[in-house]
Amino acid sequence: MENTAVLNKTHSLDSQLKRPRWRQISWQKVLPWIVPLTLLVTWQAVVSFGWVASSTLPSPLAVIQDGIGLIVDGTLPKNISISLYRATMGLLIGGSIGFLLGFVNGLSTHMRALTDSSIQMLRNIPHLSLIPVVILTLGIGEIAKISLVAVGVMFPVYINTFHGIRSVDPELIEMGRSYGLSRQALFTKIIFPGALPTILMGLRYALGVMWTTLIVAETMAADSGIGYMATNAQNFMDMETILLCIVIYALLGKVSDLIAKNIETLALGWQQQKGVH
Repeated sequence: MENTAVLNKTHSLDSQLKRPRWRQISWQKVLPWIVPLTLLVTWQAVVSFGWVASSTLPSPLAVIQDGIGLIVDGTLPKNISISLYRATMGLLIGGSIGFLLGFVNGLSTHMRALTDSSIQMLRNIPHLSLIPVVILTLGIGEIAKISLVAVGVMFPVYINTFHGIRSVDPELIEMGRSYGLSRQALFTKIIFPGALPTILMGLRYALGVMWTTLIVAETMAADSGIGYMATNAQNFMDMETILLCIVIYALLGKVSDLIAKNIETLALGWQQQKGVH
């Protein structure tokens, strides 16, 4: 029986190796594209057959042509770069503050008692409701937009960093102490690796908040950026540019999420290796 099972397993492996390369493509790589492509084809068909007027809903080809024109005249690259700058700076500032606060409050009982309650109270205030305050205090320049993004991303990073550090198994920490590890070694070898999955989860959530906040910030009192392009196009009833801006925001969000997932894969590779062994 054992020999038969071994032969069957060997035959199965041989058959997999002999399959054509195109048949070895994982369905996990194909499935994510089915829904977007179906939506695009349906969208194009609905407009092409006249079921919806092109003035109301331009076709994907019209949106692509509009995008090519904006790329040629330099408008699109300029505004994308400005939006990326605002998003990146807001993420770096807000994420750093959120990480440091979560790190300190997660490790220090006194700091947690002093500041966590106030931070949790501020976290429950919708950060987009602060737009009038930001405009009145910081104006409508770059500092105001970056500050609003920073406030939006700070709290997801903070709460996940704080929760990740507080959720590390106390028995592991006690075991590290029994082996004579210093505080620095405890943090680098036990606490931080144990909290890292939750911290990275907070980063992925913060990226979504980042783009949502930036969209709102750039549609109010702005003279550049993707959000400004959409607002300006709305004034001229330019549906192609409006849809183009929506697609660009979706693509930027997807690229950000892919970057975060790759960071997770690289940073948490030790977990996969542990699972294999």
